[in-house]
Amino acid sequence: MPDRRPPETGTSTDPHPGAARTPPPFAALGLPVLTVQALRREGLTDPLPIQAAAVPDALAGRDVLGRAPTGSGKTLAFGLPMLARLAGAPAIARAPRGLILAPTRELALQIEQSLAPFALGLRLGTAVGGIPVSRQAEKLQRGVDLLIATPGRLADLVDQGAAVLDAVRVTAVDEADHMADFGFLPQVRRLLDLVPGDGQRLLFSATLDDESVRDLVRRYLRDPVTHTVAPEPETTPATHHILCVEPADKPAVLAEIAARDGRTLLFARTQYGAEKLTRRLRDQGIRVAALHGGKAQNRRIRTLAAFADGGISALVATDIAARGIHVDAVSLVVHADPPADAKDYVHRAGRTARAGASGTVITVVTPDQRAEVAALTRAAEVPVVEHTVRPGDREVRRLTGARTPPGPEAAKTPEVPPPAAGGHFRGPGARGRGGAGKPAPGRRPHRPRRAK
Repeated sequence: MPDRRPPETGTSTDPHPGAARTPPPFAALGLPVLTVQALRREGLTDPLPIQAAAVPDALAGRDVLGRAPTGSGKTLAFGLPMLARLAGAPAIARAPRGLILAPTRELALQIEQSLAPFALGLRLGTAVGGIPVSRQAEKLQRGVDLLIATPGRLADLVDQGAAVLDAVRVTAVDEADHMADFGFLPQVRRLLDLVPGDGQRLLFSATLDDESVRDLVRRYLRDPVTHTVAPEPETTPATHHILCVEPADKPAVLAEIAARDGRTLLFARTQYGAEKLTRRLRDQGIRVAALHGGKAQNRRIRTLAAFADGGISALVATDIAARGIHVDAVSLVVHADPPADAKDYVHRAGRTARAGASGTVITVVTPDQRAEVAALTRAAEVPVVEHTVRPGDREVRRLTGARTPPGPEAAKTPEVPPPAAGGHFRGPGARGRGGAGKPAPGRRPHRPRRAK
């Protein structure tokens, strides 16, 4: 497919990215009245900067290139205009009129749940792995207005004839940089080649550093307007520490950290490593679960919900499984295995110190890993303090709130505490801005004032 525009022409950029300005209310962005009313019912009146910038251009039918970090509100920035532009026409069997491509199934399901309160009669559907393809094909046959899909599963449905893309009027590609990280761009290009060339394209990415992402923009976006929103300054940034331990002491130190009060997210390099660490921690009586791509989708959803509402206090995840999901009030991130590169370090660390909350990032290393991790943190441009520790050291308790694990007996009948304040899972089962789903009996639902 030929380029839709010259590489360096026809774009406009927000002249003051990330500047402290008061955005207009949703009612002033040109959204339909019923959509504004639905936003108000969800407690949303004031858009975030990327929403205020991108929504009017997307509503006008312009191609939009949005550069904004994870958690900045991109979903509503492209989702609300898509819903508005798709309204008023009947759904077509097997042929969605709107398409959103996301790199992970968790993110695709999160997008569906976030947009559901504003669909206003439009039919939403997902096409993701981990769910029987026949079920998704049946839903497409009944007619879906807006399809949210991962590239691999949608390609399978297209190959089977269960989905056709020649009726798509508006296409959004979310987290294009992560598409590149996972090697999905060839599938994305194949799918975009099947979408009518005169349709509207919206592409959002945290960075445009990858040449393949820039090629995607040159090839498929036509005279796009570009909106860049920088991360808001953090008033309470995360603190970063390296704990150097002897190999024999590492399991005990990790157990002390995971036994702390508060929500703790631990990262492992591999599925096997995540399962092994989870078993060790569970044997110490710690309420913990693993999250990785080898888990069935319904199991992953239940695990994330339990982590968000306090049913488990520690989660061991792999990098791919954790991309595109957000759990509020994670006060500690632990690199149980050092990340592969600086980009992964920044992504992992970004799970804490969110929305003005404080947070701590700990990397547990053995002596042979010290030089590698020191180079990695320099590349990530984060200041770190190194400590040499052993199990039971006061420094470990001071930095992390670590405590002695409760012991094997505690794991047999764990008590499930009530949901922690601010512990909202922005993923499958969430609504609106990404709350934790249905509130517990007798609890009022969370109504945030600003969208994410």
